[in-house]
Amino acid sequence: MQCGWPLLGPLQWMRYVNKQVKVKAGKDEERRGWLLTVDPVSASLVLVDFGEEGRACVQVVMGHAVEDVEVLQEADDETTERLQTSFLPPETRSLDPAELSRRRGVLRKWLEKNRFPVEEDGDELKVAGVLTIAAPYGPDDCRSANQIILDRIQKLIQGRIQLQPDHPETDPA
Repeated sequence: MQCGWPLLGPLQWMRYVNKQVKVKAGKDEERRGWLLTVDPVSASLVLVDFGEEGRACVQVVMGHAVEDVEVLQEADDETTERLQTSFLPPETRSLDPAELSRRRGVLRKWLEKNRFPVEEDGDELKVAGVLTIAAPYGPDDCRSANQIILDRIQKLIQGRIQLQPDHPETDPA
């Protein structure tokens, strides 16, 4: 990729997500890491590098400073999973698979009842092909390159939870 990183836009940036990249920014500055995400407003890159002790080191490269982005390596399944789960709250990791499956099913049923096209992709829900909801299936677990859709779905899920404060994961009716 040659210059113009901020001008590429979210659809082009998504091609680099979950890949190990080398980013040239400013004079003689080079950063390497796994691209976790790109901020849709500033085009800033969030790079993650896993240390020897399993700790994730996060670097942000400001979008306006990016001169070149080069893909070094595709992520294998283990690295992709690690990238997606490294920043989840600790309580998410402790939920058993049966509970996560139940939550996924309840949310899917609720979204379908509200006429959203939903399909399951492994442990994730894909909404209208443009938004992904990962475990534990709350508003903060939504991802999308389209900020407007992301915001609307997050607010809908948050509203659903507020309607049922005692049992937010019960029947979605």
